[in-house]
Amino acid sequence: MIIVNDLHKAFIRQGKPVFKLNLNFGKRQQESVKAVDGVSFRAEDGAITGLLGANGAGKTTSLRMIASLLAPDRGDISVDGVQVKAGQQGTQSTMGVLSDARGLYPRLTARENIQYYGSLHGMELGLIEQRTHQLAHWLDMHALLDRRTEGFSQGERMKTALARALIHDPKNIILDEPTNGLDVVATRALREFLRWLRSPEGGGKCIIFSTHIMQEVERLCDQVVIVAQGRNVASGTVSELLQHAGEPNFEDAFVKLAFLTPATTITRGNG
Repeated sequence: MIIVNDLHKAFIRQGKPVFKLNLNFGKRQQESVKAVDGVSFRAEDGAITGLLGANGAGKTTSLRMIASLLAPDRGDISVDGVQVKAGQQGTQSTMGVLSDARGLYPRLTARENIQYYGSLHGMELGLIEQRTHQLAHWLDMHALLDRRTEGFSQGERMKTALARALIHDPKNIILDEPTNGLDVVATRALREFLRWLRSPEGGGKCIIFSTHIMQEVERLCDQVVIVAQGRNVASGTVSELLQHAGEPNFEDAFVKLAFLTPATTITRGNG
């Protein structure tokens, strides 16, 4: 289980410096931009939780803080009861993280990229090879294993990065737009794989993924957290969000809840 409580994160504006007057000290300070401004939610084991929002809504920054890749300015995160701190090894070992920066080593083959991460997690070679074979089967990537990743398509890179993130069979899985670059067939296969991972047979994983694609949320998520302007503005199941927005179409419900109504959290069972 992952619990996120009141996350905040700001960054210094990039490009030409913009300064504002600090009246308390008589000095100028570089202006910051709030990327996350109060995100809170709970992701259960054996369930898929979707962060849904437009580009720039704060989804990726939130996921990076959950994955302990960034330290929040304020707020806290717990993973299976353990408080997350940036760079903390204990929580990283229980998480598989697919970030938006795919970051493959181009001179290594897909197999070598995957197995290198297995060795970083302290896995024995025999287990690494077994898991690599399983993941290649699930992700339909046997033909890619012994090719260098330099020159891979976006979909091929995504498959390799996902296998790398899951090599150590993590209990908690963090995915940032995992269907990016996949064709229809590969997207359908990934959906089935994620459904299996959340099932008791697949280990009852806690899965969080971000997306801006409505169809992915409708077909895959047990719980949805809508994020806008750095805040979660609504949460619930797809049916609960439709009912609350009073819309039969989920895209219309999303627009209404994200941009046209005050923030609200929908509790399962009370409508």
